[in-house]
Amino acid sequence: MSGSLIAQTGMDSQSDGTSLRNLGNGHGRESALQLFVQAKKRINDIFKDIDEYVVDAGKFVQGLSPELKGVGEEAIISPENAQVVVGFKVKIDGIREVLTRDHMKVVFFGRTSNGKSTVINAMLREKILPSGIGHTTHCFIQVEGSDNEEASMLTEDSNQPKSIQSLKQLASALSSGKLKENSLIRILWPKSKCRLLREDIVFLDSPGIDVSPDLDLWIDKFCLDADVFVLVANAESTLMQTEKNFFHKVSSRLSKPNVFVLQNRWDVSESEEDIDKVKQQHLDNNIQFLSEELQVADKREAKDRVFFVSARETLVSRLQDDTGIPTPDRALLPGFQARIFEFANFETKFEACISKSAVKTKFEQHTDRGKNITFELKKVMEDAFTSSNQHLERQQRLRQERLDELETLDKQLDLLSREVKAKIKVMVETVERKVASALNDEIRRLSLLVEEFDRPFHPDPRDLTAYKKDLHLFVEASICRNMIGRCTSSTQRQLDSMDLYLAERLATILPDDKRQQLFSLIPKRDFDIAYRLDCRNLCADFNEDIEFHFSLGPMNLMQKLLGSKDRANFLVGSAGTLGRTLSPGSTAIGTQQGLHDNEILASLLTTFASFTSRTTLGAVAVAGLLAKAAGWRVIAVTGALYGLLYLYERLTWTTRAKERCFKQQYVEYASSKLRLIVDLTSFNCSHQVQQELTSTFARLCHQADMTRQQLEESLKDMDKNLQQLQQVASASKTLRNKADFLDSELMSFCRLGVFCVQPTVKTFCFPLMTGMKIKAQTDEN
Repeated sequence: MSGSLIAQTGMDSQSDGTSLRNLGNGHGRESALQLFVQAKKRINDIFKDIDEYVVDAGKFVQGLSPELKGVGEEAIISPENAQVVVGFKVKIDGIREVLTRDHMKVVFFGRTSNGKSTVINAMLREKILPSGIGHTTHCFIQVEGSDNEEASMLTEDSNQPKSIQSLKQLASALSSGKLKENSLIRILWPKSKCRLLREDIVFLDSPGIDVSPDLDLWIDKFCLDADVFVLVANAESTLMQTEKNFFHKVSSRLSKPNVFVLQNRWDVSESEEDIDKVKQQHLDNNIQFLSEELQVADKREAKDRVFFVSARETLVSRLQDDTGIPTPDRALLPGFQARIFEFANFETKFEACISKSAVKTKFEQHTDRGKNITFELKKVMEDAFTSSNQHLERQQRLRQERLDELETLDKQLDLLSREVKAKIKVMVETVERKVASALNDEIRRLSLLVEEFDRPFHPDPRDLTAYKKDLHLFVEASICRNMIGRCTSSTQRQLDSMDLYLAERLATILPDDKRQQLFSLIPKRDFDIAYRLDCRNLCADFNEDIEFHFSLGPMNLMQKLLGSKDRANFLVGSAGTLGRTLSPGSTAIGTQQGLHDNEILASLLTTFASFTSRTTLGAVAVAGLLAKAAGWRVIAVTGALYGLLYLYERLTWTTRAKERCFKQQYVEYASSKLRLIVDLTSFNCSHQVQQELTSTFARLCHQADMTRQQLEESLKDMDKNLQQLQQVASASKTLRNKADFLDSELMSFCRLGVFCVQPTVKTFCFPLMTGMKIKAQTDEN
């Protein structure tokens, strides 16, 4: 019959086999399962970027210095937010790990011997799972793809791969070594042998739901991550309450599970009458169950979820097609093409459904979590950006204030320095004048001071040396004592007043915390001016002359005459007197001659006196000249008086007179020497005052320097903080923008390809409908 059908439809067996084989393989079309594969690759790429973003955000948060975290009134990023950002890394790692393992999972349930394993084998185009009459599958069997070329098997009790040959022994209900009903066997089948496994599909075969009461345990353990449920029902019986109860339990745990109903073993319909009524009955019951009882789809959708197939025929056909051997007519019942097309139609809708469902169930939750993470990170970075800008503005204002304070301090210090220098200069000049005046007064009263020196005087040279030494010390001590009384006390008061003025003046330009320390820096001391007269060395060249010298002696007279300013006038007058005495009453010519002679005499007398003033011969010559001029009587009387005066002076030249002479000589010599050092001493004293004031001002200005240094260090810290804040603002802005980008990527992922794409199935439905029409026409003929 099948041969006549092929002939009547214009197909040969070869073309029919090729058509069926291509339909089963999905050749010539883009698999709807690629939606999940592409979405999985895309979502993994997005979460890789999110992972990198979270790492960058974590580095950014952890890289913030404690100073920046605490700048201003609020931290840029709170510790709670920082902990949240760091914790996102663990969440993203978990999501990426799940995404890597995510696959499309389809679970096959049904009563015992309904053909669940056969359906899976038909879809895999390989007889992998044990099947047969009766209760064959005793435990759960999961078939998943493997990159290895050799098939293997894993059990829950061991990580060591086992041979696929032991599957029947472990999974078959007829085996004595079978596993428990809630055990799982994982079959790792080479992806190169099966297209569906290459597309990240995992098939889960289950024991019959009518052989175990542990349905809740099964659902919790194996079904919560399922994307599609396939209820394999027996077309020879109606939908049983056991099957309905199971899916009611599934529906209570999962929101609107995707359920397909396969009315298997539909090949028996060829031998039944009123098959259309039976089919409609099955269809109505299944639609009512899906739409009204489970409420997982409306009636139109539920109608597209019910298929009437023969898994055995599809498996046999596909196994033969894959080997290239035509299928024997006795292996397939009449109308098998329609059932095979129906199975292919189921696969097409199943692939579209599972791909869409898996994308939604696997990725929607992760996408939402990713969006929440990017939203939270964006919020954190937005807050960090806003806070860093606020801190930046605050720091810039504060920096400008510090800079203004520094400039004001520099200007005020400069003005104060010039003002203080002027005042110090005035005070120094005042002290210098005062010291000079006081020292000159002391020099003028030096004779009185020397008279106060009371020490036994003896003309002996050895005693005289000690006397002079003590006199030096006495004079120096007395002058210094008097200078201290006249100058030091008033200078000390002026210094104290100036110190207080400096402190008060400087306090006006310093902050409050420095003002309290300022007055404690004023020196508490009695300032002593060191006058440093050093009379001993100053008068070291003093040589006294306490030998007796007659005041009217020729030597003294000649010294007085020759040392007098009127020496020339005296000589001229003397010459005139001598001329008038020698030639009185002479004529004019005589007078002129006398004047000439007198001038000659005076010149000779002067010359003679200069050579003979220290000899007796000189004295006799002078006496002769005087005698000739004045007469011997006058000379005699004058001589007597001269002798008496000499005797008086000689008798009165005692030790006391020698002491007075010594002191007079010392006063004259010391006064001349002290006058030489008046300017130097006054300058030294004023310099000491200047140094004292300058030192005090420098000590006080050190506080200003410390304040200035603190301001400069504060400016440096602020510049550093400003630079870091600018970097933080830039980094947080970049991270905020990256969060926007990642959020747009997630939104694009949701919008453009994943949750709303509906792959078309019209191409595959048309051959099915054509085949059914042909079959109907053939039957009528």
